[in-house]
Amino acid sequence: MQVAEHDTAPDTAKELGAFLERRREQIAQRWADAALFRTVFTVSRDEAVEAGKSVVDALADVARSGRLEDVDAPGFGTVRDQLGRMAAARARAGYTPVQIAGEVADLREPVTALLRTEFQDADDVRGTAQALAVLTATLRLVIMETTVSAGQELIARQRQQLLEVATPVIKLWDGVVAVPLIGTLDSARSQVVMESLLEAIVDQRAAYAILDITGVPTVDSLVAQHLMKTVAAARLMGAECIVSGIRPAIAQTIVHLGIDLGSIITRAGLADALAYALTQQGIVVSPRPATGASPR
Repeated sequence: MQVAEHDTAPDTAKELGAFLERRREQIAQRWADAALFRTVFTVSRDEAVEAGKSVVDALADVARSGRLEDVDAPGFGTVRDQLGRMAAARARAGYTPVQIAGEVADLREPVTALLRTEFQDADDVRGTAQALAVLTATLRLVIMETTVSAGQELIARQRQQLLEVATPVIKLWDGVVAVPLIGTLDSARSQVVMESLLEAIVDQRAAYAILDITGVPTVDSLVAQHLMKTVAAARLMGAECIVSGIRPAIAQTIVHLGIDLGSIITRAGLADALAYALTQQGIVVSPRPATGASPR
């Protein structure tokens, strides 16, 4: 991927690379006071300077290669690594990719100021400044891409964490675990349910696993298929799986769809499923006395 074409002569690009190399220390010192560096490296200014030097070195390599407009130029690898971490820190602080790109663009002015002090000829200043503008524009694009990519990865991780939090596995009794499902059961969540349940079966040495779907609003053929796969996987791990909480509307839907749940143990509610699991283990479950009844 490349930014818009500019008329930058190879010699001018190489001159820019040489200039960045010569003024490496001064540029890094000025960048250390820029917003992007100052707000990330809050403990040590020397650390900010060293980070600036590594970025200058990388940009000098890009300039010497003449690939000012190529975001895939090897030198930008270091930039992605160094400025990418800094941009990620700014993103976590609430800054948007556009705002971060603006802070990257602000790094150009200190370099331009040094250009004016070194080159006496106006044409030299203009040509090298143009090459610097192209390089900075590509740098902004690199950082925007890196920031957006990091943001997408963060969203994906957070989504996975939310799925795991929304699908807890509860130990109800020795050898009995349960997953109370609430909300829509799609493919991604079904996978999390299966993985979490199988891990709990191993960790708890559970002989019975209860899938309670009281909080699942609808069951279609896809959801039923996911449930049956989870039941089959639990059996392979040596646990009997019980599905509870099938409401009348869902039962009718399953019948209309022609879905065969005959091989699956079902119970009306979570309490009934737990009672079944305990009874199967030889534990006597006594019904709770009705309110107001005298205990015998």
